[in-house]
Amino acid sequence: MSDGNAEQRPPAERLLDAALVHVPFDGWSEATLAAGARDAGIDIARARALFPQAGVDLAAAFHRRGDAAMAARLRGADLSALRYSERVAEAVKIRLEVAGDREAVRAACALFALPPNAPRGARLIWGTADAIWNALGDGSDDINWYSKRAILSGVYGSAVLYWLGDKSEGDADTRAFIDRRIENVMQFEKVKTRVRANPVLGRLLAVPEAFLGRIKAPSGHRRDDLPGHWNEEAQEGK
Repeated sequence: MSDGNAEQRPPAERLLDAALVHVPFDGWSEATLAAGARDAGIDIARARALFPQAGVDLAAAFHRRGDAAMAARLRGADLSALRYSERVAEAVKIRLEVAGDREAVRAACALFALPPNAPRGARLIWGTADAIWNALGDGSDDINWYSKRAILSGVYGSAVLYWLGDKSEGDADTRAFIDRRIENVMQFEKVKTRVRANPVLGRLLAVPEAFLGRIKAPSGHRRDDLPGHWNEEAQEGK
């Protein structure tokens, strides 16, 4: 860590980099936090202030780093020749490409599978789906905002588990799996379209769809001045 540029990076980033070396041996744990702090030259008290939940917070930061790397890749990619469903599939593939060390991801999956951590793991996967749709320019502002992210969360979660066991060259099997899952989603959407077009079934759906149509996407403006608000990204950068 003698590189001047490295020292200028936020402490949380340096600590995460240093901790990653220890994840294959100690998982995402208090021991990994302590070892990373030592290697990064960061006082353990400050390390615990940056990551109060130790391994859980480190694993969450690792996941969000992958989301940011994916979004950056998508901003620089030309997907204009692809169909919309193919763009979504490509985004999921890119997210797995930037995921990094499989063992770090495997350890994070095991950690977030534990009941106390499961809600946070679900929020992280939702965040990935949200990042993908935002990067692709999704403009939905109604119930579709929620359904798109819920469906894609399921696709991404299953793709990660498949990828962790994939031994194929260039993750070819995982890429084919993602294509199949996205195709399944598109078939479901086609069925919904046909149902709406049916004179009888369309009438039956009219009332619930009118109700659901009143549901709006959350505001894009985050409120940081509300009591009890905690901005994880902001805290990690301090």
